[in-house]
Amino acid sequence: MITSTRFQKSIKNASDSANVLKPGSNNKKLGFNVTSKKWKGKKLYSLTLVERETCPTSCHHWEDCYGNNMPFAHRYSTDNLEAKLETEIAALIEAKPNGIVIRLHVLGDFYSVDYVKFWEDMLFKFPKLCLFGYTGRQLDTRIGNAIKILNLRFGERCVIRHSWNKDSHGLAELYAAEESFEGKSFTCPEQTGKVKNCASCGLCWTSTKTVKFLSH
Repeated sequence: MITSTRFQKSIKNASDSANVLKPGSNNKKLGFNVTSKKWKGKKLYSLTLVERETCPTSCHHWEDCYGNNMPFAHRYSTDNLEAKLETEIAALIEAKPNGIVIRLHVLGDFYSVDYVKFWEDMLFKFPKLCLFGYTGRQLDTRIGNAIKILNLRFGERCVIRHSWNKDSHGLAELYAAEESFEGKSFTCPEQTGKVKNCASCGLCWTSTKTVKFLSH
């Protein structure tokens, strides 16, 4: 079984990199200037980790991971990651008066309870920091439950959606699912061309309905 990215040369050490948080302007899907309600005026950045190494083996996209189609993406190992992130967040918050939004994670996932706690500390320390993203960690796991608590404690500034499966319905308020999902939901407007990018949409951090993504 594959246990890491197929593109080993793309893995970088955080301490050897100028910045691990990439501006959303580098990613057509994300965008940079947040114009959507709730977090309007902030700047959007993203973090990319190593797929599979940081992910739960229960992920139903383990074999056909989105990262299989991203040979040129810079993936950051967990070595020295958190110290580097804190330094960068502090600098960005100082430079961006309205604050920043970080998309967690373009690839990879929350890899430990301590890592979730790190983001809790960052949200507490930097009131102008917001987070959104998706996780394959289920709510019957220590990491999954820690993420749910993070959402509850910082609900106005942290929205991490759990991947929905047939056994998880009702366990979380926020889900992300494939297009076969039949409950209350909306299809990602960026994927259907209804909005330019995530920064101009914001539904993933404002709506409590399940977001459906088209199969990739």
